Amino acid sequence: MNPDFFKQLLDKQQRKEIVPGNEVIASWALSLIGMLYPELSISSYSSTGQIEDEFKNLENELIQILEATRACRNCNNEEIANSFFRVVPDIYKILNTDIYSLLSGDPAARTEFEVIRAYPGFFALCFYRIAHELLLLNVPLLPRILTEYAHSKTGIDIHPGAVIGDHFFIDHGTGIVIGETAQIGNHVKLYQGVTLGAMSIDKSMGFKKRHPTVEDHVIIYSGATILGGETIIGHHSIVGGNVWLTKSIPPGTLVYHSPEITVVEGKIVNS
Repeated sequence: MNPDFFKQLLDKQQRKEIVPGNEVIASWALSLIGMLYPELSISSYSSTGQIEDEFKNLENELIQILEATRACRNCNNEEIANSFFRVVPDIYKILNTDIYSLLSGDPAARTEFEVIRAYPGFFALCFYRIAHELLLLNVPLLPRILTEYAHSKTGIDIHPGAVIGDHFFIDHGTGIVIGETAQIGNHVKLYQGVTLGAMSIDKSMGFKKRHPTVEDHVIIYSGATILGGETIIGHHSIVGGNVWLTKSIPPGTLVYHSPEITVVEGKIVNS
């Protein structure tokens, strides 16, 4: 091989971003989620003191992850970790509303245990809500790593920069995409294959709002695609399956796609 090829690889090795492995970062998040929801953990605790100690261990572990991340070396990592853990009760509170939404909105859901343990939408939301709070604290890289880990496990792609209200309902979930600047209100339901995306834009618009706003009590059915930063889905609207929207709709609107389907009976002959 050409020696220049090896030199290029060496240059990349020397310039690579130092970040702990994705599994290390995800393992920390999984441990935190397991503390909030013991249904997802094999550990058990017999006193509040033990739980408090474990949260302190998780805070110290976050500090270590931040210290090991080159992009965080000039940050006040202890203050970041402390600030994050101060809002963990708020994360827990809003995740409980998501559980309630799934349990009450899906006829197939029987118990909270089932939702917590088996629903990919809840798993993805756990990672998103943790990642979103870290992003609000200006933590680089880690938030995206966390949501992409959940994406790899569930097929649900939620950018940590999206703003999502309480009682969020994701049914099935596979193929859902929620972009960085999407804003979603309270009591919103999304079904599989929904995209809240951006129009094709220039890279220079990366810091502008590029993704839709979905107001409260909206239902968006499977396969719908809604694009654009100026697109607003008014509250209490219903967007049917396979709809393509690039313009706003007022509150209380029903939008549906009308495919032309032909059914011909008696034309199949068994040989």
